[in-house]
Amino acid sequence: MHGACMATKTISIDLEAYERLSGARREPKESFSQVIKRAEWGEQGKTCGALLASLSKIPVVDDEVLERLERAQAEDAAPDDAWS
Repeated sequence: MHGACMATKTISIDLEAYERLSGARREPKESFSQVIKRAEWGEQGKTCGALLASLSKIPVVDDEVLERLERAQAEDAAPDDAWS
């Protein structure tokens, strides 16, 4: 009788990703599949809706602050020598 055959996929990763994956092993015989399956990926990808919701929580800047910023930008001159 044969053991259960598990489908596999070959992927390519850069050296930094390989080193991080390898370093995340709990024991030398732990497979990369096991490491990936126990990984915590954090939040799902950001959406436009999430961005709009977070923007509504940012306080509005008052006109005085905007005027000071505009004045500072208008008064800011490029240096004579951009390399120094």
